[in-house]
Amino acid sequence: MTATGTAERLDLGVVLQTDPPAWRVVDLARRAELHGFSHVWTFDSHLLWQEPYVIHSQILSATHRVTVGPMVTNPATRDVTVTASTFATLNDMFGNRTVCGIGRGDSAVRVTNGKPVTLAELRTAVTTIRGLAGGQAVEHHGSTLHLPWAPDSRTPVWVAAYGPRALALAGEVGDGFILQLADPDIVAWSIDAVRRAAERVGRDPAEVSICVAAPAYVTDEASSGTGGGGPGNVGRRTLAHAYDQCRWFGGMVGNHVAEIVARYGAGDSTGTDGDGGPSIPRALTDFVAGRVDYDYNEHGRAGNTHTAFVSDEILDRFCLIGPPARHVERLLELRALGVDQFALYLQHDANDETLQAYGEQVRPAVQEAGRVRG
Repeated sequence: MTATGTAERLDLGVVLQTDPPAWRVVDLARRAELHGFSHVWTFDSHLLWQEPYVIHSQILSATHRVTVGPMVTNPATRDVTVTASTFATLNDMFGNRTVCGIGRGDSAVRVTNGKPVTLAELRTAVTTIRGLAGGQAVEHHGSTLHLPWAPDSRTPVWVAAYGPRALALAGEVGDGFILQLADPDIVAWSIDAVRRAAERVGRDPAEVSICVAAPAYVTDEASSGTGGGGPGNVGRRTLAHAYDQCRWFGGMVGNHVAEIVARYGAGDSTGTDGDGGPSIPRALTDFVAGRVDYDYNEHGRAGNTHTAFVSDEILDRFCLIGPPARHVERLLELRALGVDQFALYLQHDANDETLQAYGEQVRPAVQEAGRVRG
């Protein structure tokens, strides 16, 4: 990060669902590496999809360079000592190529009628996983624990957050911060909150990696028409179709935002409270006004029936949708805000085409501008 807060480079990651067949997930990860992506992430919801860590081992075996981890796991359904041991084992097998994205618990917890952990519990989980998976001794439930067989293991822990207190936690103890939407105004507000929190505890804000994750769908240049790219793609790469394929993401984000609004109240246009501290920016709360109940059985799926309140305008703000030039423009904007990595969700019907477009058009164009690691 430069003195002005601008990231010196922008890495690219891909976020995959562990839907069967698992070989398809591994193949997409392998293709992502070939297209220059630095990270491969997967969902972690053990009832909705297949077990991610088993698939992670296969991804690491089939690739040579990418870093692999969950976006995101949680300390409610995953015992933190088991999670740390899993990462340390993968590191021993494949080198230190793992990362742990973690949050309070969402779909994995909700489908069992459970509750997310508290922020205090999340804070403990971050330090415990990082310590154990980093070859250190940690205090856990009154005992001193360590993994004697993993002295050289290292796994950074990145915290997913939306609300003010969670953003503060990410800045205080996270190796990285994950924001699951790509609206530039909200990105700027969130990064500022994370950096302020890091400074308050004496950390260098540049130590906290910033990752923005959102769906990316590359359409044709003339995307308002019927589409192109051959008979099989007619209508598939139009803008309208891309919006429909990514509308699920607005529902997922809306579910998180509704919980935050219930806790903190709707924000104002500035994103600060009366004392100058972080509040909830109105740009993040207005769009949930028409939200209905959310069904986690449709979580993260195109065609989700609980997303009618998500407008095309919101999708333009939260996602990267359109021809390659539009993606390049947004990526450069995110990089200027201090984003270190953009991780694109591929939960739609054009994952092969999007990966190819990023590898052959989007990434080279951003790289040419000197923004992406070569």
